[in-house]
Amino acid sequence: MSDTANPLADFDAFRSRMNDVILGAGNLTINRFFALDGRAYEAGALGTRTKEMLGLVSSLVLRCDDCITYHVVRCHEEGVTREEFLEVFSVGLVVGGSIVIPHLRRAMARLEELAAR
Repeated sequence: MSDTANPLADFDAFRSRMNDVILGAGNLTINRFFALDGRAYEAGALGTRTKEMLGLVSSLVLRCDDCITYHVVRCHEEGVTREEFLEVFSVGLVVGGSIVIPHLRRAMARLEELAAR
């Protein structure tokens, strides 16, 4: 991701382009894993919104900025409120500890970018 005026657009463009390249390579294991990842977030006993919030907490704890960006966007699309985001962030921080703070900053920056749209 570059430091341009629209990092979310850069993230989305890069993610889409590289997913096309990766999936287009035709590796069965990779393609099946991507399909499994997508299906895991479909509504079931838990709704998609809840699953995306769980994904965001997990991403904060695992300190994956790309995953954090993806799940912040998806949570926003699913209608997660600012207050709910703050609670999700607090769970990730408590579980992951202070090492999560830099990733929490980036998560909050992404949320502010989405709110400014």
